[in-house]
Amino acid sequence: MRALTLILCLALAGTAGAQEPSLSTGQSLYLPIYSHLLYGNVNVAGKPSQYPLSALVSLRNTDPRQPIRILSARYYDTAGKPVREYLPKQVVLPPLGTTELFVERNDMRGGSGANFIVSWQADRPANPPIVEALHADISGNRTLSFIASARPIK
Repeated sequence: MRALTLILCLALAGTAGAQEPSLSTGQSLYLPIYSHLLYGNVNVAGKPSQYPLSALVSLRNTDPRQPIRILSARYYDTAGKPVREYLPKQVVLPPLGTTELFVERNDMRGGSGANFIVSWQADRPANPPIVEALHADISGNRTLSFIASARPIK
Protein backbone atom coordinates (compact mmCIF):
# COMPACT_ATOMS: atom_id res chain seq x y z
CA MET A 1 0.00 0.00 0.00
CA ARG A 2 2.84 2.35 0.86
CA ALA A 3 4.41 1.77 -2.61
CA LEU A 4 1.08 2.50 -4.31
CA THR A 5 0.76 5.77 -2.38
CA LEU A 6 4.29 6.78 -3.37
CA ILE A 7 3.60 6.01 -7.05
CA LEU A 8 0.36 8.01 -6.94
CA CYS A 9 2.11 10.98 -5.30
CA LEU A 10 4.88 10.92 -7.91
CA ALA A 11 2.34 10.75 -10.72
CA LEU A 12 0.40 13.70 -9.34
CA ALA A 13 3.60 15.68 -8.73
CA GLY A 14 4.46 15.29 -12.41
CA THR A 15 1.21 16.96 -13.44
CA ALA A 16 1.18 19.63 -10.71
CA GLY A 17 3.62 21.86 -12.59
CA ALA A 18 1.99 21.33 -15.98
CA GLN A 19 1.06 24.58 -17.67
CA GLU A 20 -1.37 25.37 -20.40
CA PRO A 21 0.33 25.78 -23.77
CA SER A 22 1.23 29.34 -24.73
CA LEU A 23 -0.92 30.87 -27.43
CA SER A 24 0.78 32.58 -30.35
CA THR A 25 -0.04 34.59 -33.47
CA GLY A 26 2.78 32.96 -35.41
CA GLN A 27 6.18 31.30 -35.33
CA SER A 28 8.96 29.82 -37.38
CA LEU A 29 9.53 26.14 -36.69
CA TYR A 30 12.66 24.07 -37.36
CA LEU A 31 11.95 20.46 -38.40
CA PRO A 32 14.86 18.00 -38.87
CA ILE A 33 14.59 15.73 -41.92
CA TYR A 34 16.67 12.66 -42.68
CA SER A 35 16.53 11.96 -46.41
CA HIS A 36 18.96 9.15 -45.66
CA LEU A 37 20.67 7.53 -42.69
CA LEU A 38 24.35 6.82 -42.51
CA TYR A 39 25.09 3.30 -41.23
CA GLY A 40 27.56 0.45 -41.19
CA ASN A 41 31.30 0.69 -41.53
CA VAL A 42 33.18 3.20 -43.64
CA ASN A 43 34.24 2.00 -47.09
CA VAL A 44 37.65 2.41 -48.78
CA ALA A 45 36.72 5.99 -49.63
CA GLY A 46 36.15 6.66 -45.91
CA LYS A 47 32.36 6.97 -46.16
CA PRO A 48 29.62 4.93 -44.48
CA SER A 49 26.72 3.38 -46.38
CA GLN A 50 23.57 5.43 -46.98
CA TYR A 51 20.03 4.18 -46.39
CA PRO A 52 17.37 6.32 -48.16
CA LEU A 53 14.10 7.23 -46.42
CA SER A 54 10.89 8.98 -47.37
CA ALA A 55 9.50 11.68 -45.07
CA LEU A 56 5.84 12.53 -44.57
CA VAL A 57 5.65 16.02 -43.05
CA SER A 58 2.41 16.59 -41.14
CA LEU A 59 1.27 20.14 -40.29
CA ARG A 60 -1.63 20.01 -37.81
CA ASN A 61 -3.69 22.92 -36.55
CA THR A 62 -4.30 22.10 -32.89
CA ASP A 63 -6.66 25.02 -32.30
CA PRO A 64 -10.32 23.90 -32.10
CA ARG A 65 -11.71 27.39 -32.69
CA GLN A 66 -9.77 29.20 -35.37
CA PRO A 67 -7.84 28.64 -38.59
CA ILE A 68 -4.13 29.24 -39.00
CA ARG A 69 -2.13 30.03 -42.14
CA ILE A 70 0.97 28.11 -43.16
CA LEU A 71 3.00 30.83 -44.90
CA SER A 72 5.92 28.73 -46.12
CA ALA A 73 7.65 25.37 -45.83
CA ARG A 74 11.21 25.78 -47.04
CA TYR A 75 13.37 22.66 -47.42
CA TYR A 76 17.15 22.99 -46.86
CA ASP A 77 20.00 20.55 -47.37
CA THR A 78 22.70 19.48 -44.91
CA ALA A 79 24.83 22.50 -45.86
CA GLY A 80 21.92 24.89 -45.20
CA LYS A 81 21.32 25.63 -48.88
CA PRO A 82 17.69 25.95 -50.07
CA VAL A 83 16.44 22.90 -51.97
CA ARG A 84 12.77 23.71 -52.49
CA GLU A 85 9.80 25.75 -51.27
CA TYR A 86 7.08 23.14 -50.75
CA LEU A 87 4.23 25.68 -50.55
CA PRO A 88 4.09 28.04 -53.55
CA LYS A 89 1.19 29.87 -51.82
CA GLN A 90 -0.20 30.08 -48.30
CA VAL A 91 -2.32 27.21 -47.00
CA VAL A 92 -5.17 27.90 -44.59
CA LEU A 93 -5.69 25.09 -42.09
CA PRO A 94 -9.19 25.08 -40.61
CA PRO A 95 -9.64 24.38 -36.90
CA LEU A 96 -8.13 20.92 -36.23
CA GLY A 97 -7.21 20.62 -39.93
CA THR A 98 -4.07 19.01 -41.35
CA THR A 99 -1.98 19.31 -44.49
CA GLU A 100 0.88 17.07 -45.53
CA LEU A 101 4.09 17.42 -47.51
CA PHE A 102 6.08 14.50 -48.87
CA VAL A 103 9.81 14.02 -49.52
CA GLU A 104 10.26 10.98 -51.74
CA ARG A 105 12.61 8.16 -50.83
CA ASN A 106 14.58 8.67 -54.05
CA ASP A 107 15.12 12.40 -53.32
CA MET A 108 18.35 12.35 -51.33
CA ARG A 109 19.28 16.00 -52.12
CA GLY A 110 18.67 17.07 -48.52
CA GLY A 111 21.06 14.61 -46.95
CA SER A 112 21.16 13.33 -43.40
CA GLY A 113 21.10 16.87 -41.97
CA ALA A 114 18.24 18.32 -44.05
CA ASN A 115 15.50 20.43 -42.50
CA PHE A 116 12.34 22.40 -43.07
CA ILE A 117 11.67 25.89 -41.79
CA VAL A 118 7.88 26.18 -41.49
CA SER A 119 6.33 29.61 -40.87
CA TRP A 120 2.74 30.08 -39.71
CA GLN A 121 0.43 32.91 -38.60
CA ALA A 122 -2.97 33.41 -37.03
CA ASP A 123 -5.18 36.48 -36.84
CA ARG A 124 -5.66 36.01 -33.08
CA PRO A 125 -3.60 34.08 -30.52
CA ALA A 126 -4.00 30.35 -31.26
CA ASN A 127 -2.61 27.03 -30.12
CA PRO A 128 0.62 26.43 -32.04
CA PRO A 129 0.46 23.67 -34.66
CA ILE A 130 2.09 20.28 -34.28
CA VAL A 131 4.65 19.80 -37.05
CA GLU A 132 6.25 16.36 -37.36
CA ALA A 133 8.01 14.25 -39.96
CA LEU A 134 7.37 10.53 -40.17
CA HIS A 135 10.43 8.96 -41.80
CA ALA A 136 9.89 5.53 -43.30
CA ASP A 137 11.15 2.74 -45.48
CA ILE A 138 9.01 -0.33 -45.96
CA SER A 139 10.70 -3.02 -48.04
CA GLY A 140 9.53 -6.62 -48.12
CA ASN A 141 9.18 -7.79 -44.54
CA ARG A 142 11.41 -5.02 -43.12
CA THR A 143 10.07 -1.71 -41.81
CA LEU A 144 12.02 1.26 -40.51
CA SER A 145 10.17 4.31 -39.24
CA PHE A 146 10.64 7.14 -36.75
CA ILE A 147 9.26 10.61 -36.06
CA ALA A 148 11.07 13.94 -35.79
CA SER A 149 9.30 16.90 -34.18
CA ALA A 150 9.64 20.61 -34.95
CA ARG A 151 10.67 23.21 -32.41
CA PRO A 152 10.20 26.99 -32.45
CA ILE A 153 13.12 29.20 -33.49
CA LYS A 154 13.58 32.96 -33.46
